[in-house]
Amino acid sequence: MRIVCRRYTVVIYTERTKDMDVTLIMRIAGIGILVSVANNILSKSGRDEQSVFVTIAGIIIVLLMLTSEIDKLFTSVRNIFGI
Repeated sequence: MRIVCRRYTVVIYTERTKDMDVTLIMRIAGIGILVSVANNILSKSGRDEQSVFVTIAGIIIVLLMLTSEIDKLFTSVRNIFGI
C-alpha cells in the first residue's frame, strides 16, 4: 500500500491481487443455461426424476466452484480484522 498526499487530496494506491474475474460469472451462467435446457428436455420427455437430479447436480457443481472464492473472502476478512 502506498499513500500519496497532494494538496487537499489523499490518494491511496493498493496492489490488486487475484481479483475475481468475469470468467467465473460466465461459467456459472453457462452451467445454469445448460442445466435449464437439460431440465426442460428431460421434463418434456417424461423423465421428471432425472431432471431433478440434473438440477441438483448443477447446483452442486456451482457450489463447488464457489468454495474457493468463499475461502478467499473469509481469509481476506480475517487478515483485515487480524483474527
